[in-house]
Amino acid sequence: MKVKLSATIAALLLASFAVFAQDKTLTGFTTENTSKEFELEKEFDSYLKAENLRDWMKTLTDEPHHVGSPYAKKNAEFMAAKFKEWGYDTEIEEYQVLFPTPAERVLELTAPTKYKAGLSEPALKEDATSSLQKLQLPIYNCFSADGDVTGELVFVNYGIPSDYEELKKMGIDVKGKIVIAKYGGSWRGIKPKVAAENGAIGCIIYSDPKDDGYFRGDVYPKGPFKNEYGAQRGSVLDMPLYPGDPLTPGYGATKDAKRIAMEEAPTLLTIPVLPISYKDAEPLLAAMGGPVIPDSWKGALPITYHAGPGPATVHLKLKFNWDIKPAYNVIAKMKGSEFPDEWIIRGNHHDAWVNGASDPVSGMVAVMEEARAIAELTKTGWKPKRTLIFCGWDAEEPGLLGSTEWVEDHQDELKEKAVVYINSDGNGRGFLYAGGSHTLEKFFGEIARDVIDPQKGISVAKRREAYMQVNGMPYSEFKLSALGSGSDYSPFIQHLGIASLNIGYGGENAGGEYHSIYDSFDHYVRFKDPEFQYGVALCQTGGRTTLRFANADYLPFEFSKLANTVSTYTDEVMKLADQLRESTVKENKMITDGIYEAYADPKKTFIIPEVKDEVPYFNFAPLQNSLEKLQETAATLSTLLDKNKTESKELDKMLYQSERHFTKEAGLPIRPWYKHHLYAPGFYTGYGVKTLPGVREAIEQRDWDLTEDQIKVLAGVLDDFTNHLNKIKASLQSE
Repeated sequence: MKVKLSATIAALLLASFAVFAQDKTLTGFTTENTSKEFELEKEFDSYLKAENLRDWMKTLTDEPHHVGSPYAKKNAEFMAAKFKEWGYDTEIEEYQVLFPTPAERVLELTAPTKYKAGLSEPALKEDATSSLQKLQLPIYNCFSADGDVTGELVFVNYGIPSDYEELKKMGIDVKGKIVIAKYGGSWRGIKPKVAAENGAIGCIIYSDPKDDGYFRGDVYPKGPFKNEYGAQRGSVLDMPLYPGDPLTPGYGATKDAKRIAMEEAPTLLTIPVLPISYKDAEPLLAAMGGPVIPDSWKGALPITYHAGPGPATVHLKLKFNWDIKPAYNVIAKMKGSEFPDEWIIRGNHHDAWVNGASDPVSGMVAVMEEARAIAELTKTGWKPKRTLIFCGWDAEEPGLLGSTEWVEDHQDELKEKAVVYINSDGNGRGFLYAGGSHTLEKFFGEIARDVIDPQKGISVAKRREAYMQVNGMPYSEFKLSALGSGSDYSPFIQHLGIASLNIGYGGENAGGEYHSIYDSFDHYVRFKDPEFQYGVALCQTGGRTTLRFANADYLPFEFSKLANTVSTYTDEVMKLADQLRESTVKENKMITDGIYEAYADPKKTFIIPEVKDEVPYFNFAPLQNSLEKLQETAATLSTLLDKNKTESKELDKMLYQSERHFTKEAGLPIRPWYKHHLYAPGFYTGYGVKTLPGVREAIEQRDWDLTEDQIKVLAGVLDDFTNHLNKIKASLQSE
């Protein structure tokens, strides 16, 4: 629903702006410069035009623009020309990345009946670009293995590790079988990864209408939700090991870069995997036998869901063109007037699986409009103190390839100069969401306080607070979520330790167009953000974030909220160990007391679990002691920073280098590319974050020696961070 402020209310809001601003403070600014910053932001807002976002989206989505396509290059050149027109020093940095595309796709039910999957999405008269089928990538999972396999079908729910534990209890083994999993529950790449670990020879992923289809509302084109033909393309690269080009791990995929052999690349899958529509899934699922699945696993198709194996048998044959393709990153710079070697980096990707109006163009056009409005400010004589860098990343969809290769290629300079990375991706109507480094939580709370929701006329922070309270969720202040993976912030924060934010709007823009041919301009302007009101809100949010970092008297990092957040994470991992200990004792007792035998099926369709090793009591004292020192130092430093009134290049550098001290060169166990010890994508959650990942995942994986080791490692990381804060504190006290 679209709600407009009346002219009277709008006038009152504008009239009260000056008085309202006087009651506010800004972290990193003196009182005088706070007022100047508010006036600058008011002028910035006056330049923003929703029609620009609409026009640029129409241009950028006129044709499919996947990696290596002609329109991908045309879009990069279009954006670069705009940035140059606005006065930015702009270049297109090209990388050569592995990008497989389908050469052959066959999926057929061979028993007990016959069915050949259509594997296509039809053009719709209501969607102009859906007819460009010769230019579209077909339905597939990028980085699936080549394969020609036939096997009985097993339903594995969402295909995550706990689902396989349930199957084992049911006496079902997937070894030598082909699994079929629902989208959801975890990132798609986890599903074939876990399937292969359990011995499956192939994997099929479909979108059940209960999660993404008619169960949720009218389907496209009548409504926004996935129709029976829609299917979700997407990468299944094993990004929890490392993102980016799989053949150039840890260094940029430049033209002359040394590439490892494909068989040596650990992030490439070993089994074939294919996404399908629920129209193609229904005949396969209907042909299955075996036990009826648990109620919590059931979808919304008009069938009885069975687990298998068989009698449904399927033939899956996939072959790919394993080509090296160009990725075009657009990099636009505006040099800082006082601190040119302090870089404020703002980015969004521009590539898509097909036309990509929602993902990612809705975010990319907002970044462009932010940059244009900032360029307008320079015509008044204003200049940013710090260097601004606007980035349009290519090849994000296959596995964050464009941003990762750029970061790896420029890592020495970025470690020295990068202050913050501000990311967005898709955008739509609804509520502000934001995740990021918790040294930025106080700063970003002020952003959320100062941006007005275009529908409700209150701050986006207040709107989120109201939503949470209505839904029974606790709310005391605006909080950042922790960052896992799934977008271009990952190489900045998790590889180099650059403080990062990920921002956007959504929650009232649900739909099933994701990674299908129907993620189009026509779909977006009907169902996502018809007037581009929330596109402008994203401009205001990203623009304020960028401008405040660019203009601050000292960089707006704060450490008390960070210390409190780490304390919360520490409590969580300690509680996790206790809960695992209690559950293990309980389950082992059930086994030894013969409780499970009462449920055992005489036909052996239920397997009694094995007794598990008891969970020991871990020595968390090193971590607790390090945390206490961190909290004490952070509280003192926050007070000193609040009183600070001086600009200092030395202070700035110590502040923005602080996040680097959460990294260790050795990285996390098993996956050294991930060097940050507070935030990482989960090894079995993909996009989903694991906080204190070394300790948390060691406990989850029941590796007791590794748990004790990672507690000590994490304590050392916190000590190093605290020592760095003490240096900042000493610097301020000496002034």
